[in-house]
Amino acid sequence: MASFKLCISDPSTGKTFQKEVKDSMAAPFLGLNIGETIKGESIELSGYELQITGGSDYCGFPMRRGILGQRKKITILGGVGFRGAGKGIKRRKTVCGHKIHDRISQINLKVAKPGAKKLAEIFGQENKEEKAGAKEEAKEPKEEKKEKKESKEAKEPKEEKKEKKESKEAKEPKEEKAGDKKQQ
Repeated sequence: MASFKLCISDPSTGKTFQKEVKDSMAAPFLGLNIGETIKGESIELSGYELQITGGSDYCGFPMRRGILGQRKKITILGGVGFRGAGKGIKRRKTVCGHKIHDRISQINLKVAKPGAKKLAEIFGQENKEEKAGAKEEAKEPKEEKKEKKESKEAKEPKEEKKEKKESKEAKEPKEEKAGDKKQQ
């Protein structure tokens, strides 16, 4: 039976959530076209209405609106399947048709009508955001330690630094350096 990877984007937050659907949950998608809407209840998203914006087949070829059949080679100027190489340059590219069939592997969806719960709550993403915020707070003390080290280095007089450099130069014999140049 069919299995799809759904990429559900939420335009209000700008985030995308992924969900895998198989068999009975994937059945409502079969036969739909790009641009059609589907009720969220069929994929356990109550209250949501989702619009199909595209997808790709099992080989990675993108779906393109207006193409009949499963796959087709077309000469395109730009748009889905080709970014464009310059002004007026056309390319012959392979794309999928606009109808969802069992050989499609990924379906891109956009939220057309939001439900009562946020998608982040449904997919459990809010907990991850809170944890990321806690990690950032834990990093702050490390930054303070770095600042303390820098301030200690700034307190050291410049004269002492010069003396250290001079002592290093004094340790290296200058005669050997001159001898090396003569041999070359």
